[in-house]
Amino acid sequence: MRDSRSYRSNGRPRSPRVRSSRPNPYEHYRARRRRSSGSSFGKSLTIMAIIFFVILAGILFFANIENIFSIFGKKSNSGLDFNLPFGPHRENILLLGVDSNGADSDLWVGTRTDTIILMNIDPRTKTVNAISIPRDSKVYLPDGMGTQKINAAHAIGGIKMTVKTIEDTLGVKIDRYIMFHDQGVREIVKALGGVDIYVEKNMKYDDYAGKLHINISKGKHHLTDKDVVEYLRFRHDAMGDIGRTKRQQWFLRGLLADLKKPETVVKIPKLVSVAHKYVKTDMTPYEMSQYAALATHFDMDNIEVAMLPGGPNKQGYISYWILDPEKTQEVINRLIYRKKFDGVKEEYSASIMSSASRKDDAAKLKQELEDNGINVICSGTSSSTHSQFVAHSKYVTIDYYADLKKQVPGVKSKQFVYEPANYLCAQSDFTIVLADEN
Repeated sequence: MRDSRSYRSNGRPRSPRVRSSRPNPYEHYRARRRRSSGSSFGKSLTIMAIIFFVILAGILFFANIENIFSIFGKKSNSGLDFNLPFGPHRENILLLGVDSNGADSDLWVGTRTDTIILMNIDPRTKTVNAISIPRDSKVYLPDGMGTQKINAAHAIGGIKMTVKTIEDTLGVKIDRYIMFHDQGVREIVKALGGVDIYVEKNMKYDDYAGKLHINISKGKHHLTDKDVVEYLRFRHDAMGDIGRTKRQQWFLRGLLADLKKPETVVKIPKLVSVAHKYVKTDMTPYEMSQYAALATHFDMDNIEVAMLPGGPNKQGYISYWILDPEKTQEVINRLIYRKKFDGVKEEYSASIMSSASRKDDAAKLKQELEDNGINVICSGTSSSTHSQFVAHSKYVTIDYYADLKKQVPGVKSKQFVYEPANYLCAQSDFTIVLADEN
């Protein structure tokens, strides 16, 4: 296990810094945490959620203004054309989900960023990559605040410290940010009248001090806003916060599916009102409208996502996620700097993980892969309820996946995930997860 030092993106440990003699805002942060009456819910900001809210902002901006298209774009048969004000170069957008500060005060003061996603958008190729940063990642905060969990940066120093911390830790430049308050998740679900979700396991937990009681059975559910709070707050399994992060992603997929229903159209005014209150950004309305237009061109199946690699570490009563500097740099190079690896291998290897009910599908897929010269070196059972294509090797790019889908139909329609650390099944180039249909 690595030591507790934070690392630069080049893998070199940071040098110790002298703590400032000026008043330490961390003391105020600690006091706010002691006053908080309970843990927050949700933390449910993912790339899909933000795309929705950007589109929603566009709806708000263009609503009932027929001639506005002549200023910011023009309507065509394929939808709204876009002409991004910042040019055709790639942009890094920081997406933050903030919790409640436990008081009736400013929504954005003293709040922790318990969902952190760095999104890279390329207007030229109309593609987007997204990196999830675990909230417990141990980092060094600027201004002499020492080592903390990364989610404390916003509570201590606001958006400025959050941006600076991520830029210093990962060696990237952040161009824009969007924040979403977790209370907005409840309000959206309430406005929609609930969300259809497949719950992957029985969830049972009682916290009488925190007034949290979770009792949701495995299977398909129509979750109310109260149910969603319980589902998204559940973390009492082997995966802890990492498992909760994955549940957030699948919740948002279910949310987007409901948003596409025709009956949602009449609920747009309420959704716009929620977005106006619970979204904070440094983008202008014009910029958001152009992102909204660009977002309509995204193919959700071609979004490449990753979580910063690392491992859990507990120091006393504090649990951290210790980033692996080398593998973290691989993720940054691939998803943010878009460094392409043009080499190919003579032979690729694969693993197949499937649910018990899809053993026949796994056997068929194994045969299809081997017929196309891919060596299946490992098969196993997975309890996952969501199918994925997980790349482990630098040779397995999104372009490779696109070509593979043409040759092997069984790998289609799966979320593309880059995970350089292969913990699933042997040291294969990629793993295909076949989950129960839900």
